Amino acid sequence: MEKVYSENYSGDELMAIEASRFIKSTDTVILGTGLPMVAAIFAQKTHAVGVNFVVESGSIDPILPFAPFTVADPIIGHMAVRTGSLREVLGCMVQRGLVDVGFLGGAEIDQFGNINSTCIGDPQSPKVRFPGSGGANCIASCVPKILIITEHEKRRFPAKVQFITSPGYIDGPDGRKKAGLKMAKPDIIVVTDLCVMQINPDTGRLELTKLMPGVTIDEVYKNTGFEPRLRGKMGEVELPTEAELKILREEVDPNHIYLKEFSKQPRT
Repeated sequence: MEKVYSENYSGDELMAIEASRFIKSTDTVILGTGLPMVAAIFAQKTHAVGVNFVVESGSIDPILPFAPFTVADPIIGHMAVRTGSLREVLGCMVQRGLVDVGFLGGAEIDQFGNINSTCIGDPQSPKVRFPGSGGANCIASCVPKILIITEHEKRRFPAKVQFITSPGYIDGPDGRKKAGLKMAKPDIIVVTDLCVMQINPDTGRLELTKLMPGVTIDEVYKNTGFEPRLRGKMGEVELPTEAELKILREEVDPNHIYLKEFSKQPRT
């Protein structure tokens, strides 16, 4: 069947769909709330029907009919093979290397893929204090593929984060190895409303791999505190199809808990 593409989408919708494209049917994915949850459930309902979910709060391999409100929502236990605990998910699965994909986010992400979700300013007397790591450091340290979905603002993408809550490549290609992390070369993929960036394990730095429709390289550089190298010929993120948007809006997030800003007007 021929794909019918749409220009009637929001930035959040395309970010969720693009992030879902990095999930395979054979993956085990650890979930949190927000767009990561939307992206993962969308993947399960479309191209990755065999994907296994683990929810940080303890649910293992549920079938999620729609996006839960939080990781404590009772729906996270729907058809789960086990409703366990935080210790079982992070200790018995993530740290044992049984999870393939982890979603993370934070206030700052730097050129090495390091994430700051702790504070802005002096840690002893911060200007702003964030919630901290939760399970994020464990996921960043142990999972081979990290997906990050975030809005693209210059303040979110400094050359160096003010505090490393969750490690990327720390300070270069051997940074993780020197820090004693067993997962020395994870794949780190950042999906924003402007572009897609992916880590180069040989340099330990993020590179620009694709642009969102209508976005230029100059726009990305203008809104980034470092200048990511271009990886090959610059491609454009594929538009969502009408069928994909229907599933996203009517099945994954029917109450628009996470996709509140979707618009019926073309994105400009």
